[in-house]
Amino acid sequence: MDTAVIIPAKDEAERIGATVTAALSLPGVDLVVVVDDGSGDATGRVARAAGARVIRHSRNRGKAAAMESGAEAVRLLDPPPAGDGGAVEARHLLFLDADLGDTARAAAALIEPVRKGATDMSIAIFANRVRLAGHGFVVGLAAAGIKRATGWTPVQPLNGQRCLTRAAFEAARPLAHGFGVEVGLTIDLLRRGFRVSEVEVDMAHRATGADWHAQLHRARQFRDVARALLARGALTSIPSI
Repeated sequence: MDTAVIIPAKDEAERIGATVTAALSLPGVDLVVVVDDGSGDATGRVARAAGARVIRHSRNRGKAAAMESGAEAVRLLDPPPAGDGGAVEARHLLFLDADLGDTARAAAALIEPVRKGATDMSIAIFANRVRLAGHGFVVGLAAAGIKRATGWTPVQPLNGQRCLTRAAFEAARPLAHGFGVEVGLTIDLLRRGFRVSEVEVDMAHRATGADWHAQLHRARQFRDVARALLARGALTSIPSI
């Protein structure tokens, strides 16, 4: 048992139970931490009933803050050193989105290359991608910025399904704010000499539409990605949408 799963979640009571159940079934996973990021529904209660440890933010603090809280909870729950005083290797950290449901079982493919030492951070490539209005523009900005900063062009730069070693996670702190966290993680780790790879997985998010709620989400995502790139010298100014 060498891997902990961290799931940032806000208002995901409908799907979080299935996601937690699937995460607990992954080989080598003995801990699932759900960070209830200011939900107004029963997200935390449902996650706890499914077997997760739940950390709650009293207000919404954003994805990066939820990831930091989850990682700190895992650190506190890591087993103590053995009686002989030998060091205990910290768990790998697998970050999953709350709306994956049963498809979270496919995350085993992300854990394996990290467990074997083949990479320091694996990033999911969804085999079946859903194209959303406005999303391609944000993805293009992220991919171009990462290439400009590191020379590497990711296929899905904003995918939040990632497994990484504790050492890699600590090297990337403090995390980029909000929805810029994935871009920041990738750039910071590559610049520090860590190995990053992408793995195709059979996962899927809940289908989302193109209503004003979805468009507002894209606008926030665009803003946070641009800020993360700007802070890392991969963008000279924040472009207009």
